[in-house]
Amino acid sequence: MYGLWRPRVLGAWKVPASGPVILAVNHSHNIDGPMVIGVAPRASHFLVKKEAFVGPLGPCMRALGQLEVDRSTADRAAVTRALGVLSDGGVLGIFPEGSRGEGDFASLRGGLSYFAVRSGAPVVPVAVLGSSEKSSRLIKGLPPLRSRVDVVFGDPFEAGDGSGRRTRKALDEATVRIQKQLTTHLEHARRLTGRRENAGRPTGH
Repeated sequence: MYGLWRPRVLGAWKVPASGPVILAVNHSHNIDGPMVIGVAPRASHFLVKKEAFVGPLGPCMRALGQLEVDRSTADRAAVTRALGVLSDGGVLGIFPEGSRGEGDFASLRGGLSYFAVRSGAPVVPVAVLGSSEKSSRLIKGLPPLRSRVDVVFGDPFEAGDGSGRRTRKALDEATVRIQKQLTTHLEHARRLTGRRENAGRPTGH
Protein backbone atom coordinates (compact mmCIF):
# COMPACT_ATOMS: atom_id res chain seq x y z
CA MET A 1 0.00 0.00 0.00
CA TYR A 2 2.79 2.42 0.89
CA GLY A 3 4.62 1.55 -2.31
CA LEU A 4 1.67 2.19 -4.63
CA TRP A 5 -0.07 5.06 -2.86
CA ARG A 6 0.64 7.59 -0.10
CA PRO A 7 -1.54 6.57 2.85
CA ARG A 8 -1.97 9.12 5.64
CA VAL A 9 -2.91 7.20 8.78
CA LEU A 10 -4.52 9.08 11.65
CA GLY A 11 -5.58 7.78 15.06
CA ALA A 12 -4.04 4.30 14.75
CA TRP A 13 -3.10 4.55 18.44
CA LYS A 14 -6.81 4.36 19.28
CA VAL A 15 -6.95 0.68 18.30
CA PRO A 16 -6.64 -1.35 21.54
CA ALA A 17 -3.20 -2.96 21.67
CA SER A 18 -4.57 -6.33 22.74
CA GLY A 19 -7.83 -8.23 23.06
CA PRO A 20 -10.69 -8.67 20.59
CA VAL A 21 -11.50 -5.69 18.38
CA ILE A 22 -13.85 -5.13 15.46
CA LEU A 23 -12.80 -2.66 12.76
CA ALA A 24 -15.89 -1.19 11.06
CA VAL A 25 -14.75 0.22 7.72
CA ASN A 26 -16.66 2.29 5.18
CA HIS A 27 -16.51 0.85 1.68
CA SER A 28 -16.48 2.85 -1.53
CA HIS A 29 -13.59 1.21 -3.39
CA ASN A 30 -12.05 -2.23 -3.76
CA ILE A 31 -8.73 -1.12 -2.25
CA ASP A 32 -10.34 -0.06 1.06
CA GLY A 33 -9.91 -3.46 2.68
CA PRO A 34 -6.31 -4.05 1.55
CA MET A 35 -5.47 -0.48 2.55
CA VAL A 36 -6.72 -0.97 6.11
CA ILE A 37 -5.04 -4.39 6.34
CA GLY A 38 -1.78 -2.78 5.22
CA VAL A 39 -1.77 0.20 7.60
CA ALA A 40 -3.61 -1.08 10.70
CA PRO A 41 -1.43 -1.37 13.82
CA ARG A 42 -2.51 -4.99 14.35
CA ALA A 43 -2.99 -7.94 12.02
CA SER A 44 -6.62 -8.04 10.95
CA HIS A 45 -8.92 -10.67 9.49
CA PHE A 46 -11.58 -9.32 7.15
CA LEU A 47 -14.78 -10.99 6.09
CA VAL A 48 -14.47 -10.94 2.29
CA LYS A 49 -16.96 -12.12 -0.33
CA LYS A 50 -16.01 -15.51 -1.78
CA GLU A 51 -15.97 -14.07 -5.31
CA ALA A 52 -12.73 -12.27 -4.40
CA PHE A 53 -10.93 -15.56 -3.70
CA VAL A 54 -10.21 -16.32 -7.35
CA GLY A 55 -7.02 -17.35 -9.14
CA PRO A 56 -3.68 -16.82 -7.38
CA LEU A 57 -5.22 -14.15 -5.17
CA GLY A 58 -7.28 -16.74 -3.27
CA PRO A 59 -4.42 -18.67 -1.61
CA CYS A 60 -2.67 -15.37 -0.85
CA MET A 61 -5.72 -13.96 0.91
CA ARG A 62 -6.23 -17.14 2.91
CA ALA A 63 -2.55 -17.15 3.89
CA LEU A 64 -3.00 -13.60 5.18
CA GLY A 65 -5.87 -14.80 7.36
CA GLN A 66 -8.77 -13.26 5.45
CA LEU A 67 -12.15 -14.97 5.87
CA GLU A 68 -14.16 -16.16 2.89
CA VAL A 69 -17.92 -15.60 3.16
CA ASP A 70 -20.80 -16.65 0.90
CA ARG A 71 -23.16 -13.66 0.85
CA SER A 72 -25.91 -15.59 -0.94
CA THR A 73 -26.75 -17.63 2.13
CA ALA A 74 -26.40 -17.71 5.91
CA ASP A 75 -22.77 -18.80 5.91
CA ARG A 76 -22.49 -20.48 9.32
CA ALA A 77 -18.91 -21.56 8.71
CA ALA A 78 -17.82 -17.96 8.08
CA VAL A 79 -19.69 -16.78 11.17
CA THR A 80 -17.97 -19.44 13.27
CA ARG A 81 -14.55 -18.48 11.92
CA ALA A 82 -15.19 -14.79 12.56
CA LEU A 83 -16.32 -15.42 16.14
CA GLY A 84 -13.22 -17.59 16.55
CA VAL A 85 -11.00 -14.65 15.62
CA LEU A 86 -12.61 -12.57 18.35
CA SER A 87 -12.61 -15.34 20.96
CA ASP A 88 -8.87 -15.72 20.32
CA GLY A 89 -8.39 -12.01 21.03
CA GLY A 90 -7.86 -11.05 17.40
CA VAL A 91 -8.99 -8.22 15.14
CA LEU A 92 -12.00 -8.76 12.87
CA GLY A 93 -12.57 -6.38 9.97
CA ILE A 94 -16.10 -5.80 8.66
CA PHE A 95 -17.66 -3.62 5.99
CA PRO A 96 -20.98 -2.92 7.75
CA GLU A 97 -22.56 -1.62 4.53
CA GLY A 98 -22.23 -5.11 3.07
CA SER A 99 -20.89 -4.09 -0.33
CA ARG A 100 -19.29 -1.15 -2.07
CA GLY A 101 -21.40 1.98 -2.30
CA GLU A 102 -21.08 5.61 -1.34
CA GLY A 103 -19.03 4.66 1.72
CA ASP A 104 -21.12 6.90 3.98
CA PHE A 105 -22.49 4.31 6.44
CA ALA A 106 -26.03 5.31 5.36
CA SER A 107 -27.28 1.72 5.22
CA LEU A 108 -25.94 -0.94 7.57
CA ARG A 109 -26.57 -4.67 7.56
CA GLY A 110 -27.02 -6.57 10.80
CA GLY A 111 -23.76 -8.54 10.73
CA LEU A 112 -21.70 -5.98 12.62
CA SER A 113 -24.19 -5.65 15.48
CA TYR A 114 -24.41 -9.45 15.75
CA PHE A 115 -20.65 -9.91 16.07
CA ALA A 116 -20.29 -6.95 18.42
CA VAL A 117 -23.11 -7.97 20.76
CA ARG A 118 -22.29 -11.67 20.63
CA SER A 119 -18.56 -11.19 21.35
CA GLY A 120 -18.66 -8.06 23.49
CA ALA A 121 -15.67 -6.77 21.50
CA PRO A 122 -15.29 -2.99 21.16
CA VAL A 123 -15.92 -1.49 17.72
CA VAL A 124 -13.38 0.88 16.19
CA PRO A 125 -14.79 2.98 13.32
CA VAL A 126 -12.45 3.40 10.36
CA ALA A 127 -12.93 5.93 7.57
CA VAL A 128 -11.06 5.47 4.28
CA LEU A 129 -11.20 8.69 2.27
CA GLY A 130 -9.82 9.49 -1.15
CA SER A 131 -9.86 5.99 -2.62
CA SER A 132 -12.81 6.69 -4.92
CA GLU A 133 -12.24 10.34 -5.80
CA LYS A 134 -10.33 9.70 -9.03
CA SER A 135 -9.34 6.76 -11.21
CA SER A 136 -5.88 6.03 -12.49
CA ARG A 137 -5.32 6.64 -16.19
CA LEU A 138 -2.86 3.74 -16.24
CA ILE A 139 -4.82 1.11 -14.30
CA LYS A 140 -8.59 1.49 -14.55
CA GLY A 141 -10.48 0.75 -11.37
CA LEU A 142 -7.67 1.92 -9.07
CA PRO A 143 -6.93 5.34 -7.57
CA PRO A 144 -4.05 7.19 -9.27
CA LEU A 145 -0.71 5.72 -8.21
CA ARG A 146 1.05 7.73 -5.48
CA SER A 147 -2.16 9.61 -4.70
CA ARG A 148 -3.09 10.40 -1.10
CA VAL A 149 -5.50 8.05 0.66
CA ASP A 150 -6.53 8.92 4.22
CA VAL A 151 -7.27 6.21 6.80
CA VAL A 152 -8.74 7.59 10.02
CA PHE A 153 -9.26 5.35 13.06
CA GLY A 154 -11.83 6.46 15.63
CA ASP A 155 -12.45 5.90 19.32
CA PRO A 156 -13.51 2.36 20.30
CA PHE A 157 -17.04 1.99 21.62
CA GLU A 158 -19.34 -0.71 22.93
CA ALA A 159 -22.21 -1.59 20.61
CA GLY A 160 -24.37 -3.32 23.19
CA ASP A 161 -26.26 -1.73 26.05
CA GLY A 162 -24.33 -3.62 28.70
CA SER A 163 -27.15 -6.07 29.43
CA GLY A 164 -25.69 -8.90 27.37
CA ARG A 165 -29.04 -9.39 25.62
CA ARG A 166 -28.90 -10.95 22.12
CA THR A 167 -32.55 -10.58 21.18
CA ARG A 168 -33.68 -9.16 17.86
CA LYS A 169 -34.63 -5.93 19.62
CA ALA A 170 -31.19 -5.71 21.25
CA LEU A 171 -29.49 -6.23 17.87
CA ASP A 172 -31.69 -3.60 16.21
CA GLU A 173 -30.87 -1.14 18.97
CA ALA A 174 -27.17 -1.94 18.60
CA THR A 175 -27.38 -1.29 14.85
CA VAL A 176 -28.88 2.16 15.48
CA ARG A 177 -26.19 2.89 18.06
CA ILE A 178 -23.45 1.72 15.69
CA GLN A 179 -24.75 3.75 12.77
CA LYS A 180 -24.78 6.92 14.87
CA GLN A 181 -21.21 6.34 16.01
CA LEU A 182 -19.91 5.50 12.52
CA THR A 183 -21.64 8.46 10.89
CA THR A 184 -20.27 10.82 13.53
CA HIS A 185 -16.78 9.45 13.02
CA LEU A 186 -17.01 9.81 9.24
CA GLU A 187 -18.04 13.46 9.59
CA HIS A 188 -15.13 14.04 11.98
CA ALA A 189 -12.71 12.31 9.60
CA ARG A 190 -13.83 14.48 6.70
CA ARG A 191 -13.28 17.65 8.73
CA LEU A 192 -9.92 16.38 9.99
CA THR A 193 -8.60 15.54 6.52
CA GLY A 194 -10.27 18.37 4.63
CA ARG A 195 -12.23 15.88 2.52
CA ARG A 196 -15.71 17.28 2.93
CA GLU A 197 -17.38 14.66 0.77
CA ASN A 198 -16.73 11.92 -1.76
CA ALA A 199 -15.77 13.74 -4.93
CA GLY A 200 -16.42 10.81 -7.22
CA ARG A 201 -18.69 7.85 -7.63
CA PRO A 202 -17.41 4.39 -6.72
CA THR A 203 -15.86 2.52 -9.60
CA GLY A 204 -18.02 -0.56 -10.01
CA HIS A 205 -19.70 -2.99 -7.61
